[in-house]
Amino acid sequence: MHSTNTFNWPVRVYYEDTDAGGVVYHSNYLNFMERARTEWLRALGFEQPQVKTDLGVIIVVHSLSVEFKGPAYFNDMLEVHCKLTKIGRGSIEMEQKIMREHQVLIKAQVKLAFVNADTFKPVGIPVAIKTAMLPTLADQK
Repeated sequence: MHSTNTFNWPVRVYYEDTDAGGVVYHSNYLNFMERARTEWLRALGFEQPQVKTDLGVIIVVHSLSVEFKGPAYFNDMLEVHCKLTKIGRGSIEMEQKIMREHQVLIKAQVKLAFVNADTFKPVGIPVAIKTAMLPTLADQK
């Protein structure tokens, strides 16, 4: 499901994901990207409840930019790509694409911030998580 620098997650479009025109409703693409980021984190060895409980942090969307290139339809089999592009002290940046076969439907830039689970104030990325992420960044050209 992934190479060293790109994580890919399959998503099937269900009827509930579509609007009256039979295409995926625009906000549902954000849900697909969130699921893929959660699975990416899981593949790195971290479950979000564990990160919150054991490390005292949660990961929140700081900002995002989305380009809609083409529609997805009911029953389409899509693949969401996650590519880590930057690691900061307390945030990461990721490029995400939603593809149908070889066609890019959605292209997004997402900045995620690490915050204290109780106060929601920014914190540094926990060492264990940063250590797990670094190899995925190092492979990028």
